[in-house]
Amino acid sequence: MKKYTLGYYLREIFWGVAGALFMVFLGTSIATLFIYKNQTPSVAEISSYRPPQTSTIFDRSGEIVLYKIHGEENRKVLSHDEIPDVVRIATIATEDKNFYSHFGIDFLSILRALRTNVEKGEISQGGSTITQQLARNVFLTREKTLKRKFMETLIAFKIEKNFSKDEILDRYLNQVPYGSNAYGISAAAEVFFNKSAKELTLSEAVFLSALPKAPTYYSPYGDNISELIGRYRSILDQMAQLKLADQGEIEVAKKTNILTKVEPFHEPILAPHFVFYVIGQLEEKYGRDFLERGGLKIITTLDYDAQKIGEKVVAEGGARNVAYGASNAALVAVDPRSGETLVMVGSRDFFNPAIDGQVNVAVRLRQPGSSFKPIVYATAFEKGYQPETLIADVPTNFGADGGGIDYIPQNYDGKFHGVLPMRKTLAMSLNIPAIKTLSLVGIDSAINMAHRLGITTLNERKRYGLSMAIGGAEVKLIDMASAFSVFATEGKKFQSHAILEIVDSKGESYFDKKQGEQVIDVEVARKIDSILSDNDARSAIFGANSPLHIPGRTVAAKTGTSQDFRDAWTVGFTPSIAVGVWAGNNDSRPMHGGADGVFVAAPIWRNFMDAVLSRYPNDGFADYRRVTKDEKVALSGEDLKKMDEQKKQEEKDKKKADKKKKKH
Repeated sequence: MKKYTLGYYLREIFWGVAGALFMVFLGTSIATLFIYKNQTPSVAEISSYRPPQTSTIFDRSGEIVLYKIHGEENRKVLSHDEIPDVVRIATIATEDKNFYSHFGIDFLSILRALRTNVEKGEISQGGSTITQQLARNVFLTREKTLKRKFMETLIAFKIEKNFSKDEILDRYLNQVPYGSNAYGISAAAEVFFNKSAKELTLSEAVFLSALPKAPTYYSPYGDNISELIGRYRSILDQMAQLKLADQGEIEVAKKTNILTKVEPFHEPILAPHFVFYVIGQLEEKYGRDFLERGGLKIITTLDYDAQKIGEKVVAEGGARNVAYGASNAALVAVDPRSGETLVMVGSRDFFNPAIDGQVNVAVRLRQPGSSFKPIVYATAFEKGYQPETLIADVPTNFGADGGGIDYIPQNYDGKFHGVLPMRKTLAMSLNIPAIKTLSLVGIDSAINMAHRLGITTLNERKRYGLSMAIGGAEVKLIDMASAFSVFATEGKKFQSHAILEIVDSKGESYFDKKQGEQVIDVEVARKIDSILSDNDARSAIFGANSPLHIPGRTVAAKTGTSQDFRDAWTVGFTPSIAVGVWAGNNDSRPMHGGADGVFVAAPIWRNFMDAVLSRYPNDGFADYRRVTKDEKVALSGEDLKKMDEQKKQEEKDKKKADKKKKKH
């Protein structure tokens, strides 16, 4: 029997252990290689990854930011040249001083972190490089586990192998969270210092570099301010030690009270009703997710200077109208020549819940009162009636309404004015002639006219009766301003819109140029223009110096008041601008008696027009062609009978007066 020496057994044990270790190493290497190849993102995925970017809504100038749309991540991706060196060096000093010398992991940092974790008995530090943090932020979670750390390391190797250090650092700076919903250095510079990243000073760059380690804990809006300032100073010391910045600049930064430069936390929004109106349209077309992630530059039609005027006059006028029992008001301005929404003020105070300020009355259904009458008369003119056509304003029973009650309307002033041309009955806003006109042209024809002009409501035709002529059917303020715009452009309609251009994150521009369409005859529009701008014709009811009359300017306008004083309107225009104003209560509570459109809506409209008309030429309106023969006379048999009775009574009164004169 062969005897084995101790040396033999030791050699066997050694080679056995070595073989086992080799197999473990080989197996681990194969598994790691497999995971590296198959379970980490491909180079193509890493290259094509685009982080969510904030979309920004601008006014028509493309300079004034109205609002930023984002989900959890408010971000704008910057190019290499847009990121200043001061941000790079501050970040390297803070997060990874050996960034330019390691290959994705820093063993010394790992050893330091391991020692700290052992001392604390928990995983509190990870020793992650900038590359590892990028891998984690883009492709992994922030959970502190060995599995996540292993995957983070593999992805970091792949990133380092395929991208330059500058590319890695740029991606990190565009990705990392800084807190307060700011992701990436661009958003951080704007949120905390209200400036672009390129404008950041050394102290500001260092301050921002202190945040990503624990954005909530180190937030300047939180409770750990002293810890934040301590970290800020230690980063400056680290920069001095690494000689990453001039010592004099570092000393200045240390003496700077950086917290005084931090902006108060807020999410700014300008023209809020308009902004959410635009967002609604964009969501319908693109979906919310694309808006929150797409990094779009959205140029709107809003004229911000005019918007500020609109907000001012609505706030002031709305406050005055409280005396009339009206808690709210709204204003819309449209460019008739393009359909662009220039101004939208949906309430007198968006931030006042007592008046439901966030409700945008400009796009809500309200009864327009007499401001709807021009649409009825335009329908009549299209059918051949003329401004000179005579119509009788006499007591009239229009028959049973939907409730089985006779419909016997009254005029605003409680009087009857006899036989008048349509020019005067519209200008004076007489109810009975307007209702007669609707009965002559037909409700369907009037609705068809309204739809052609741009009214998007009135779709339940069977609901409406003759009271529609005096505003008994609901419309939207934005639609009324657009509809009156068609009169301003001599019958040419431009589709109402609020967006001029959209530029995506790749710089590609999408511009949908709206084309005009002739929807009513030029002569029909000119007749409405002529009547609504005829101050003499409306003076019998409104007086010669009503808010509708602007000396030195040719302006067309129409007021309206709905039943029980629930809504007050004024809609008016020139060839260059159409403006609609509504006043009342959001919940449709009646205002006080006498709260007519001319008293509560027209002054707001007038103040706005006074402020903006100087921007536009005083072009006036072209006159319409007069028809002198074969005029249609809109008189029913009942009208003729009442006119005959009226004439007989006038003759009797005249004879009595003559007899009295003879006696005296």
